[in-house]
Amino acid sequence: MKKLLVLTVFFSIILSSCSSTKIVVKNNKNKSSKADRIVENALKYKGVKYKFGGVTKKGMDCSGVIYVAFGEENFKLPRVSRDMAKSGPEISLSKTRKGDLLFFKTGKSSRNVNHVGLVISNKKGQIRFLHSTSSRGVITSLLSEKYWNKAFVKAIKVL
Repeated sequence: MKKLLVLTVFFSIILSSCSSTKIVVKNNKNKSSKADRIVENALKYKGVKYKFGGVTKKGMDCSGVIYVAFGEENFKLPRVSRDMAKSGPEISLSKTRKGDLLFFKTGKSSRNVNHVGLVISNKKGQIRFLHSTSSRGVITSLLSEKYWNKAFVKAIKVL
């Protein structure tokens, strides 16, 4: 009887010490918004040189970087800036948010939209956007810079 009691106590201790532990793994991958992911995609190309019609890390034009960044999130946009400009409702600059698009007419002879940028932030009215220029490739700029402010045409919301 004494042996049975000792065995029962022994197995009780062994079994209770083998209880399972629940491990919780947090996955924050999908916590970011679509706009956040699109901006992250676009920022990967910062520093890529300019190439007319380009859509790779070997070279990109302004609409190419936007087209690729949205495409990586399975969001289809037209390939060229003048067509992108028709892809959503126009919004005021005060309402622009991350992921919105800015359109410009650059050069003296430009009658149509010929340049596009992706809003990466709007903090206290300071709008920072990503785009590709023929002289510097994929960069970020402020809309308040004289050149860009003068060339600005409109902003649209596509998301």
